[in-house]
Amino acid sequence: MKIFNSMTMKKEDFVPIEEGKVKMYACGPTVYNYIHVGNARPIIMFDVLRRYLEYRGYEVTFVQNFTDVDDKIIKRANEEGASSKEISEKYIAEYLVDIKGLGVRPATIHPKATENIDEIIKIVETLIEKGYAYEVNGDVYYRTTKFASYGKLSHQPLEELQAGARIDVADVKENPMDFALWKAAKPGEPYWESPWGQGRPGWHIECSAMSGRYLGKTIDIHCGGQDLIFPHHENEIAQSEAANGCKFVNYWMHNGFISVDNKKMSKSLGNFFTVREAAEAYSYDAIRMFMLMSHYRSPLNYSGEILVQAQNALERLATAKSNLEFFKKNGVDGSMSESESEFAVSLERFRERFIEVMDDDLNTADAVAVVFELVREINAAVSPSANPTKALAEACDKLFSELADVLGLPISKEEDSLETEIEELIEQRQAARKAKNFAEADRLRDLLKERGIILKDTPQGVKWERA
Repeated sequence: MKIFNSMTMKKEDFVPIEEGKVKMYACGPTVYNYIHVGNARPIIMFDVLRRYLEYRGYEVTFVQNFTDVDDKIIKRANEEGASSKEISEKYIAEYLVDIKGLGVRPATIHPKATENIDEIIKIVETLIEKGYAYEVNGDVYYRTTKFASYGKLSHQPLEELQAGARIDVADVKENPMDFALWKAAKPGEPYWESPWGQGRPGWHIECSAMSGRYLGKTIDIHCGGQDLIFPHHENEIAQSEAANGCKFVNYWMHNGFISVDNKKMSKSLGNFFTVREAAEAYSYDAIRMFMLMSHYRSPLNYSGEILVQAQNALERLATAKSNLEFFKKNGVDGSMSESESEFAVSLERFRERFIEVMDDDLNTADAVAVVFELVREINAAVSPSANPTKALAEACDKLFSELADVLGLPISKEEDSLETEIEELIEQRQAARKAKNFAEADRLRDLLKERGIILKDTPQGVKWERA
């Protein structure tokens, strides 16, 4: 497998620190609002990375944090007359609703910054002892000029980074580029006791502490949005490598921006759509498909038209899955014919091609194309005119479901907990029709219609769909 490493700016063979295991960290949300569609891209794409690594046999420990203490959270709390904890807990819960809808598996560990204050203080103390940090009036700053390779991830020397840095110009700093590791408490803000007085951690130090605590000093993969390269990830490197005296991350992966009218989607520009809003208008599934149809490093332009295209693509997959389910139940009994066996064996080329493109820096766009090519061949071989065996339908469904699961593609509507009941009502209606009890058959059809279920008579039997 090859991964494009943002540090070296080239594709590299992936070699884990420990054979068969992967330690992976992704920067999670600052929980003061609903996540927007731009936030969803790294969440979805690196969920696929984790799924694919597991598919290839790796044991993955995936850590994704929650930043639950931050200036934005404090501001939102003041606006709503609530505590910072109430705000963060509210939006953590909303985040979990959204990622479940998007088909994203929960991380192995979802640590919160506020649960790691002791680890944060220890790192800050180490940095002060080593001369990489200094305290001024209860604030602690990182001394960027002390870290010789500062700027190596963003590929810019220290003096050229000032314009893009999130810095507070303060006379107390030794250098304008120095950034806060610990902030002295202001009236009305949450705080913790520390060697420098009451205060709270800076944003960057939180991730250094959490990745170190749960994954160790050196990790395999660190991922996130392109906008985090500087200053967040650059500062994580400076903190972690200075404190631990060793390499922090072996592979850095960053996804491209999502734009609206060719401008980056962001809360600060006010041109964002929350995942919740987009899901209500289209669907969570359509959002996931929209992301997968492009390579994770490519820029994406958000539009309703593209989400409709994604939804239509998913419908084609769902139809193929439904047909396979039908023939698994109603196909010809017995072993596959010679020609069916040859066809089933030939499908292996799709698995090989899928692995080939996914091994090439997680190319989900080509992987989705492989799945659709597979579906086209399956549709031709498993159809009423082909009179397929149940065994062939099983073999086709196994591969189709396997590849779809790696991508997290929702090919079947498993969310419908009433599916079994619906199938039973349809069987009752069929039995009523067979018994020429048309009044009962009509009653059952009307009952299904009230539940939003439309029946269709097809050559393969009665099918149903939601209105």
